[in-house]
Amino acid sequence: MEPTQAIQIASELRARGFQAWLVGGCVRDLILGREPKDYDISTDATPDRLVQIFPKAQLVGAQFGVVLVDGVEVATFRSDHAYDDGRRPVQVTFETDPQKDVLRRDFTINALLLDPTSLTPPLDSKVIDAVGGLSDLRNGIIRAIGNPEQRFEEDHLRMLRAVRFAARFGFEIERATLAAIKEQHQRIARVSPERIRDELVRILTEGAPRRGLELLDASGLLAAILPEVSALKGVRQPPEYHPEGDVWTHTLLMLEGLKSPTPTLALGVLLHDIGKPGTFRIADRIRFDGHVELGEEIARGILNRLRFSNADMEQVIALIGNHMRFSHVHQMRESTLKRMLRLERFEEHLELHRQDCISSHGGLDNYEFAKTKFEESPPEHLRPPRLLTGHDLIQCGYKPGPDFSRMLEDAEDAQLESRVQSKEEALDFIRSTFGPPT
Repeated sequence: MEPTQAIQIASELRARGFQAWLVGGCVRDLILGREPKDYDISTDATPDRLVQIFPKAQLVGAQFGVVLVDGVEVATFRSDHAYDDGRRPVQVTFETDPQKDVLRRDFTINALLLDPTSLTPPLDSKVIDAVGGLSDLRNGIIRAIGNPEQRFEEDHLRMLRAVRFAARFGFEIERATLAAIKEQHQRIARVSPERIRDELVRILTEGAPRRGLELLDASGLLAAILPEVSALKGVRQPPEYHPEGDVWTHTLLMLEGLKSPTPTLALGVLLHDIGKPGTFRIADRIRFDGHVELGEEIARGILNRLRFSNADMEQVIALIGNHMRFSHVHQMRESTLKRMLRLERFEEHLELHRQDCISSHGGLDNYEFAKTKFEESPPEHLRPPRLLTGHDLIQCGYKPGPDFSRMLEDAEDAQLESRVQSKEEALDFIRSTFGPPT
């Protein structure tokens, strides 16, 4: 996002005698040489004055001093009073001193103020740093401001945010901050499922999902929010197929291999073997009979619990449900293979399978075969207009009933395999397969 709009807003505020600073993640990212996703402004102008200055401003959190001006969040300096719900302060006091404002924020690296009128490097000299954030940025440290226990008592979600920032930037969580998370990790259960979901998705998709999962585990947060994933640890696998180790190690390796994954692909990788702990048995070798079906059931429960959308949930379930089918692609009938290749967002299925292979036995024959077939098959070959409909069967004298679905599916199989190429040939196929209508 370009800073132009934020600079104009800040310049207008300063021209009217108010303070205006860039604050938070945008300052952190600029100092790190990253492109900020958005720009936030902190000011001593109160919400009522902001609305007077910017008549089109939206009051998105006026009680907390937050106003949206042309897509830029502008917040009045404030100090927070007691928190009683692990999320929001009961009351705030608007301030005129920017240093009082930064003291109520979460981490030192997110509490830097930057003059928006001069964004040319070097930026360090133009920053107001009241909490040691510049030093922590240079040293790669995630540190809670002030008393970490108090920061996490105020907003329990900050524990997940600490993990996310540490994973995204490759930083370490400072010792006292990590100790406070370990001490309070069970409180994460008080946070709404939607907020947990959004942080989890960010951890899985912002560049270092393996480290994020390892930090969740080390802090105790994983067992609190995803005990089913924590249960993957120590679940042995047959070494002839999985020389890398247990299910946990395999999952970590797959996550490590992801590059800019979609949320559904990342979740599919995280949960693809979630049914293995519940199906582990030793026969001629270690086996996980039925782990796909159990995995679908467990994953549906997790995704429902975290309030994922139906569309996301169905895609993740499909990734889990189909991930073992790649082992049969060379033996599949043409119609079966085409039905597989036309799965919604098949590229995600391909990538999950590729990661599954390179994170275990390393063989990519099935992947290359399926990838080639997919790339060589235009959509009209995978999903051609059906030659027959239920109406066609009725017109030929067949009575609607439970056999209709099978008849239409078999006719489509014949079409996909080029055994029939017209409606007449498809009807002849139905008569020869199912007999004439009675």
